[in-house]
Amino acid sequence: MPLSKDVPTSVAAATGSRPSMGGRVIALLEARRASELAQLVAAYGGVARSAPALREEPLDDLGAIADFLDRLRARPADLVLFQTGVGTRALFRGVEALGRVDEWRAALERAVVAVRGPKPTAALRELGVRVDARAEEPYTTAELLAVLASRDLAGRLVVVQQYGEANRELVAALGQRGAEVLEVEVYRWTLPEDTAPLEELLRDLPNGSVDALVVTSQVQVRHLFEVAGRLGLAATLPRALGGVLVAAVGPVAARALREHGVRVDLEPEHPKMGALVAALAGHFASTERKGHA
Repeated sequence: MPLSKDVPTSVAAATGSRPSMGGRVIALLEARRASELAQLVAAYGGVARSAPALREEPLDDLGAIADFLDRLRARPADLVLFQTGVGTRALFRGVEALGRVDEWRAALERAVVAVRGPKPTAALRELGVRVDARAEEPYTTAELLAVLASRDLAGRLVVVQQYGEANRELVAALGQRGAEVLEVEVYRWTLPEDTAPLEELLRDLPNGSVDALVVTSQVQVRHLFEVAGRLGLAATLPRALGGVLVAAVGPVAARALREHGVRVDLEPEHPKMGALVAALAGHFASTERKGHA
């Protein structure tokens, strides 16, 4: 049931009311914003089934942040890349705990500051840090590299705030342009401590009790298949998802699904959770109308 990206136009605009999911069960792999996403699903008449597929584990390694600042003191950064809002705030908290905020802000004043998307932009705005370059939608590594394409990086020191795992594509591309890359990591993505809800979801996928699966990050896909592998279900998981509408928030999550052999049915025009849920509701409302035609 593949859908084009422009399917999630506002059905509400056409009908004069918000589209409804009609009580369908929507499985969510989101963790940090699980409650917010579940509320959105409920607002559109769906039944959220939460099965978190990841956990953000703070590193709380002030020694590593101190070493990072020491390196910047010895050699100032030319470019600083922030990839996530949660990572941006965590880095500032660590710097503050060390009593080195003024030093860090001075380093940012000297450097070009670039962001991958709206979340780090908002975090830096709250922190009073200017932003010099912003990636365009859909806020992937490709867009971040595109906005930096005109800058000479040869021999420059580029700081990369990592986002729970290493962005090897970004680091490799910067290295190919002659940059020296300094990575700073303040949290990691791991499996949830309790994987029972995810295991139950995997067992239930073939029996028709789930109508849609919502994927909001690529790491969710990796963890989904990792847990499926432990249960002996990895090989049959793409087929089990054949009877479920699979929705990805953006191209990175969609690519991860396809790389695992999973068909992606729906991807919103804008890579945001609100747009994704609205698109999902619009699809189900359209299906209902066709069924009653």
